[in-house]
This record gives sequence, structure tokens and C-alpha cells, in this order.
Amino acid sequence: MLNSFLSQEDDIFVKASANSKVEAVRLAADIKIDVIIMDINLSENLKDGVAAALEIKEFSNAKIIMLTSYNDDELIKDSFEVGAVDYLLKEDYLDLPNTIRKTFNNRSSIQVILDDYARLKKDERLRELTTAEKEVFELMEQGLSHSQIAAKLSKTNNTLRTQVKNILKKLGAKNSKEAIKKIKFKGLFEKYNYKN
Repeated sequence: MLNSFLSQEDDIFVKASANSKVEAVRLAADIKIDVIIMDINLSENLKDGVAAALEIKEFSNAKIIMLTSYNDDELIKDSFEVGAVDYLLKEDYLDLPNTIRKTFNNRSSIQVILDDYARLKKDERLRELTTAEKEVFELMEQGLSHSQIAAKLSKTNNTLRTQVKNILKKLGAKNSKEAIKKIKFKGLFEKYNYKN
């Protein structure tokens, strides 16, 4: 129904549709998509849409609008925490074309608020680390290798290994990649049974 509705708009092109979390993640990885309309309830599992959005935002810059039948504050809040930029109740589907346009043009009414919120949450999680560990973590987040970080910060490899070990321990992570994920989405991985 939504596909045919949106296809009537001259400036909106529907590239694909998915009926499950696995399919949604696969399509987002395979196709260049600007805006994703994600049903919070992709299947019988209320968590599927949020879990799919969480996974997609790990590798995609696509802007996600959550579509829901439920005016559930917790689900909506979780949607924003995993990277969605707007949400729309299904009963308001006539507003969807304009919501897509605003989202595509970075004019979502809540985008600025969400960006500020994300920065505050990240700052809150980084408080668990010392100043030196934060400096190391920020370079890890930029994708630098341990040897590159050691050189950049004029540290010995042994000192850096100790700091990375402490960072992983404090964040309860097995490796750098997992530590970065936990800083971004702490608590949501456990809640939505996220798998690498």
C-alpha cells in the first residue's frame, strides 16, 4: 500500500521493500538508499524495527524514519537512540511524503534536538574513562590502528596496550569495535539482542 502511495510522488522513488529485520539490513547494505521508512513492528516482534535500525546505522548514512501504530514513548525514544531522525504514526501516513522530503533535506523538526541529545549521551558514557583513555578512545573511533595511536600520542606500545585494556574492561567490551558500539548505543544492544 505504501509503495503505491509513495510512487505517485514525482520526486520520491521507492527502491525496495522488506518484510523482516534480516531482509531490511541486507537491502540497506546492498542498495544506496537516502531515506529508509522503518516499521517499528517489522514482524510479530515489536523490537525488530528498532533492532534493524540499530544494525543499519552501523554501516549506513541513510536517514531513518520510524513508522508505527503505537504511540509508545519508550519505543520512540529507543528509535531515536539508535539513529532514527523522525517518526510518524501510521494513521498520519498522508504526511509521509512531506516527512520524507524534510528528512532528505535535513530539515526534520527534531534533527537538531537529536544531534544535541546524542552528543550529551556520548559525553555521559565517556565519563567512565580517564582523560588519557578518552584521548585514546577518540583516535580508536577515527579508525586509527594501535600502532598509529601510540605514535600520534607519543606512547610506547606497552602503555597503549594497557590503556586499551582498561578502556575495554570499563566498557565491558571484547575489542575496540565493540567498545565503540557500546559508547554509541550502550544498553540497547542487550535490550534488542544485537548480534555482530
